[in-house]
Amino acid sequence: MSDDVIRIFDTTLRDGEQSPGCSMTMEEKLEVAGALVELGVDVLEAGFPIASPGDFAAVREVARKYGDRTIICGLARCIKEDIDRAWEALREAEQSRIHVFLATSAIHREFKLKMAKEEIVRRTAEMVGRAREYCEDIEFSPEDASRTELDFLCEVVETAIRAGATTVNIPDTVGYATPSHYFHVIRTLKQQVPNIEQAIISTHCHNDLGLAVANSLAAVEAGARQVECTINGLGERAGNAALEEIVMAIRTRADYYKVRSNINTQKLVPTSRLVSNITGMKVQRNKAVVGQNAFAHEAGIHQHGMLQERSTYEIMRPEDVGFVGTNLVLGKHSGRHAFRDRLQSLGCVLDEATFSKVFEDFITLADKKKEIYDADILALVDQRSHHVPETWKLLRLHTSAGTGTIPTATLELQHEDGRVVHDAATGDGPIDAVFVAMERVVGLSVRLEDFDVRSISSGKDALGEVNVTVSDDNGSCHGKAISTDVIEAAAQAYLQALNKTLQVRKGTVP
Repeated sequence: MSDDVIRIFDTTLRDGEQSPGCSMTMEEKLEVAGALVELGVDVLEAGFPIASPGDFAAVREVARKYGDRTIICGLARCIKEDIDRAWEALREAEQSRIHVFLATSAIHREFKLKMAKEEIVRRTAEMVGRAREYCEDIEFSPEDASRTELDFLCEVVETAIRAGATTVNIPDTVGYATPSHYFHVIRTLKQQVPNIEQAIISTHCHNDLGLAVANSLAAVEAGARQVECTINGLGERAGNAALEEIVMAIRTRADYYKVRSNINTQKLVPTSRLVSNITGMKVQRNKAVVGQNAFAHEAGIHQHGMLQERSTYEIMRPEDVGFVGTNLVLGKHSGRHAFRDRLQSLGCVLDEATFSKVFEDFITLADKKKEIYDADILALVDQRSHHVPETWKLLRLHTSAGTGTIPTATLELQHEDGRVVHDAATGDGPIDAVFVAMERVVGLSVRLEDFDVRSISSGKDALGEVNVTVSDDNGSCHGKAISTDVIEAAAQAYLQALNKTLQVRKGTVP
């Protein structure tokens, strides 16, 4: 690969999924993996195979399905069993990488590993060598590298490369570094490790101080040629460097960084939206590049400048990142041809069966509201584009509430075996009553961790989107639904989360 190309190593499915509440089903992981491949990531870290049977199965399926289109990576500690398990998951991929890591900082050596420097060097050589016996593409990470003594870090990196590492990743594991500090670390490795030219230097920065992207870009200036990042900056604690920000920074300031990426930037917003919908982690309105306000201008002086010349206040074009506004486009009398044409202009490519379902949803929505916006159409597509297990299906729902009355809900659910169950309940409000009745029918008792309602577009008849997260002893599950009736949307979202919880308990969802 040319020295002016930055490899984008995406770890949304591994580090990103470790965010509390962001776990995905197997099908959801495959859907995100497919979107990342279409986005053009150079390396896709699919998971940590030794962590659980579900993680192993997910890495194996991603490797089988997409290993001929990009490099599929599996994470492993510097332990024989980890490395063997990672290779077992990756072996069917045409392009595979084993990513091994071992902590090197003094605080980790003393309190976590209880290992001397000499033992860490020996373990690094042995385990990188073991991984190299399986495949030629090996990445090594000295965990907590930014807090490791520089002379020792250089020794470990040199050892890893000599043992067969083709990429050396320098993690700022706890988000401790600053740009000048991190630049100095990378530059020191470039200057003092004698075999450094035999490997690509990579970055993996966490955002605890809000510096993940800045640190990653400082490393690029110092000579790093791979950046590890996630969609929307997902990740443990405050998250990782955001892929979309890294990519657009080096594209927009190509004059300064003098590098480029292989990312199809017009797919950034659709991919961001997909990951947000699946994980339930909403993108803040003012998020750089992909936030709802990223290209909005309210101040009068800004609006005046924009009318004269867009570049006065926009350094990127919305269309370059796949941004779609809420332009009025269709109504209830629009036909299939006009609807299909609008979908294509929005970048939505659907098979005929999915198109028919989305069109039916559109007609139903058009009977409820006069004006259909692009954002409404995209919400309908998102709703139909990924499968959600349906052990129970909502057939009918009725609620009543008011001042001085007891809120009640009556509902009818159908099980996948065909039986229909009716129930009614009271609650603190109509939505609470719905949730109580649903739990009783489904036979689950869960904790409601998060409940969020937002408007998809504008107007009193706007679609409402409800996101819920529920949890039990097995973890958390997310549900999302849309409707012009927010009570109905809340019911559908809660039932979706309950269905996922049932699947997890049955062991059919990793």
